[in-house]
Amino acid sequence: MSSLFALLSLATVAFGARPFLSYADTGIDVALSGVPNGTLPDLSEMKALNDFEWVAERNLNESSWAFYRAGAGGEWSYRNNLESYGRLRFRPRVLTDITQIEQNMNTTLFGHTFSAPFFMSPFGRAGYAHADAELNLVKAAAEENILYVASMHATKTLDEIASAKAEGQITGHQFYNEGTDEDTLAYFQQVEAAGGKAIFFTVDSAGDGNRHRAARWSVTSSDSGYTYATWDYYKHLQNLTSLPIIPKGIQTVEDAKLAIAYGAPAIFLSNHGARQLDHVPSSLEVALEIHEESPDIFQQIDVFADGGVRYGSDVLKLMALGVKAVGAARPFAFANIYGVDGVKKALQMLKHEIAIDCSNMGLNDVHSINSSYIKLNNPIWNGWYS
Repeated sequence: MSSLFALLSLATVAFGARPFLSYADTGIDVALSGVPNGTLPDLSEMKALNDFEWVAERNLNESSWAFYRAGAGGEWSYRNNLESYGRLRFRPRVLTDITQIEQNMNTTLFGHTFSAPFFMSPFGRAGYAHADAELNLVKAAAEENILYVASMHATKTLDEIASAKAEGQITGHQFYNEGTDEDTLAYFQQVEAAGGKAIFFTVDSAGDGNRHRAARWSVTSSDSGYTYATWDYYKHLQNLTSLPIIPKGIQTVEDAKLAIAYGAPAIFLSNHGARQLDHVPSSLEVALEIHEESPDIFQQIDVFADGGVRYGSDVLKLMALGVKAVGAARPFAFANIYGVDGVKKALQMLKHEIAIDCSNMGLNDVHSINSSYIKLNNPIWNGWYS
């Protein structure tokens, strides 16, 4: 116990001794120092997903930036979402044939095949970055054959998003419990009519988030107040549609088990982008908890996860623990400032990073990754998720 307190004390000192960085210093400040704020650099200058955040901060108005960037409370969970990946180490293998990795990225989700093991998580108000809002997201997703999960709090209507879909394109749709059963049934029917193939039920926002940064510009949560939602209510929702309803916001192994007990077809590890409750674990830490305490869960149902994903290596660390597919939101929200081409480039970047990282880990198929490719008994994890 004393060693645990010592480790946590050291972590506190480390957190206080250095600035709060949202993204790594890759030289973009120097390379693009001549580009004035309010001017978009050429899209070819974007070399990493974090570059889009750098551009967005300098081009969005203050309220739009605050909406996208805000976390809950002191934003410690926001920071931890980003930093937790750096506390888990890879164990790469060498001298293996990796030349077919780009042909072995396809991923099947609820019976449909996509080009990579990641997807666009739902995020609201895409119109804050671009007038075409979610239309850019769905079009870019179609071109890259990536799953797009549309937010229930989108700028564009569900019908407008559906009309922008390519022929045969598969989408998912977020759901909040915000009305009567009649409202819910009508929404589910609208999703079905729009060709949606899965509903992601957000279960981690029973109350509004304390988003102080966003509150300064009155752009806090669209899902305000206190929301009724129980496991019995989840069971009730399953009777209102034939589509799979996936609980999004699982943060403990106990709730992962309950989801299975209540017939969930999959679970989604998420802390809502650290926007609801501060001082909660990252999805990587939750995945580690499940892997250590009940690893059979990953065999029983598909597990999705998001939160703080900025690199291909982040995706692979979650997959090594058993996650089937990984979501990202903010990078695509920021990339949308360039419209369809920006979102498409961001998708391509993440695909490329995953393929490159796989090759350098000795993987010829992204789905071959498992826990032997990461260092699990690293003492630096002690106390971070318990």
